[in-house]
Amino acid sequence: MRAGVWAAGLVLLAVGTLAGCSQEYEDKRGKGDAPVQGKAGDDTPAEVFNMPDGFGNLATKCVGHGYRAYVTTNATGPSNVQIVEDKTCGG
Repeated sequence: MRAGVWAAGLVLLAVGTLAGCSQEYEDKRGKGDAPVQGKAGDDTPAEVFNMPDGFGNLATKCVGHGYRAYVTTNATGPSNVQIVEDKTCGG
C-alpha cells in the first residue's frame, strides 16, 4: 500500500514538472519565442552577460543592418529592450 502511494506521488510530480516546461505553458505566460513568418530568420546566438542573482541577465546581438539590440531578462514583468545604431553591425 505504501509503495503504491509513493509511486502515485512520483507520477504526479513528474507530470507536473513536464507540464511546467512545455512550450504552451511558456507561451501563455508571455515567455515563449515570438513566431517567425516562414520559419526563416537570424538564429545566430546572442552574446549573454550573466549578472549576479537577483539581477536580470543581458543579451546583445546585431539585428537588421547597422543596429544592435540589448535585452534584459526580467522574472517579474516584460523584458527591457533597447535597439541602438551600431556601425559594427554590417548587413
